[in-house]
Amino acid sequence: MRKAFRGFLSLAVLIGTVGATGASAGAATAAEPAAIRTGTAADNGTGTDIKDRILAIPGMSLIEEKPYAGYRYFVLNYTQPIDHRNPSKGTFQQRITLLHKDTSRPTVFYTGGYNVSTNPSRSEPTRIVDGNQVSLEYRFFTPSRPAPADWSKLDIWQAASDQHRVFTALKAIYTKNWLATGGSKGGMTATYFERFYPKDMDGVVAYVAPNDVVNKEDSAYDRFFENVGTKECRDRLNGVQREALVRREPLEKKYREYAAANGYTFDTTGSLDKAYEAVVMDYVWAYWQYSLLSDCDTIPADAASATDQEIWDSIDAISGFSAYTDQGLERYTPYYYQAGTQLGSPDIKQPWLGNLSRYGYQPPRTFVPRSIPMKFQPSVMRDVDKWVKNHADRMLYVYGENDPWGAERFRPGARSHDSYVMTVPGGNHGANVAGLAADDNAKATAAILRWAGVAPAAVQDDPAKAKPLAKFDTRLDRQDVKNERRLRR
Repeated sequence: MRKAFRGFLSLAVLIGTVGATGASAGAATAAEPAAIRTGTAADNGTGTDIKDRILAIPGMSLIEEKPYAGYRYFVLNYTQPIDHRNPSKGTFQQRITLLHKDTSRPTVFYTGGYNVSTNPSRSEPTRIVDGNQVSLEYRFFTPSRPAPADWSKLDIWQAASDQHRVFTALKAIYTKNWLATGGSKGGMTATYFERFYPKDMDGVVAYVAPNDVVNKEDSAYDRFFENVGTKECRDRLNGVQREALVRREPLEKKYREYAAANGYTFDTTGSLDKAYEAVVMDYVWAYWQYSLLSDCDTIPADAASATDQEIWDSIDAISGFSAYTDQGLERYTPYYYQAGTQLGSPDIKQPWLGNLSRYGYQPPRTFVPRSIPMKFQPSVMRDVDKWVKNHADRMLYVYGENDPWGAERFRPGARSHDSYVMTVPGGNHGANVAGLAADDNAKATAAILRWAGVAPAAVQDDPAKAKPLAKFDTRLDRQDVKNERRLRR
């Protein structure tokens, strides 16, 4: 999922951004309004403030508390082992946020797979069940990175074990049902958590989660790009992408000037030329990942007659020329490392480019500093895929019809129980339950309510009556968005 970041879409299930972290670990903030404090002791049934109960957990410390009407919102650090197999090998601080509503409500465990947002927000399942939400920053994304960083300890089992320890610590307070959720790499993360700790959660809602079972076999993506959208739209996109390689010399001159003006460097990729081509090669993929078919009229209809500036502007708007600079890559080293060691990464042919490409679809190794060793482990994704087919119970996968990542998806098999795969018509990488066709929407919502243990009697009798239990909140339910253009997850 390599992509540059643009904030022009509000997609409800994608990764969170890093907001202001406020004070350092252990430092409390100013007192919240009394209205937010009222009832927090009563609703946990102990006579103790919920913050005190949370901070009584060994290894838990407060970064800050932010007010939000109807909730308590905490930004926390939790002490985790660097290596869960050898806890004596040292610890690191992992950042967590907790949107507390009431201990009598279910809890949703949200994982974005990247940094965690430090601004109050609610995932779709949290709104559906009207519950609490715990959000976890993925290990090795700063500041949740051990120092020094032993990159061999960045794998899906270690990350799932981080979640398991957080769940175990908080389950004593939040005793009702728990659901895991996440979008994109976060949906993968929720799946891996369920695979390694299947007894923890009561259900999983995974959005747009790729499943690259065999890393070297990516023909499903090629078939996707042959048929997605309409021929007219595909031709427009292919034409602009091709023209950007035909005009490599003048556009790279512009790129060199752009980099100099912004202080960008290219040590990781090795050259401006490789970075330029990587941005261009992302263009078609990134369009379908984040745009809709209806947006195609923004793409130049006749690329050959477009100006250099028009080609540049279209590529920059969709792919982002800052993506493969050292400065654009640095924050996402953990993702590229995982893509090149366990998760896999697509390699698509793009035959409309002919022989214009010098490097092809470049692998994750290109985007990780050479000082970090990498070796791919082909058995890891096969293991997860086999587990999902045979053991996935109470799992919902939601995909977008026009999202490239849905070309290789998770598919619970005949031996799984109460699990579903649903597709949003015309949807992109922001696909969610709300976008499903009416029957699927109701079925999915009813399942989520049932797994959380809060399905009203009317819904139990007739799933078609299922609706979210909490009203939409324009601030709380609008995620901070990064268009992680072809960060490839």
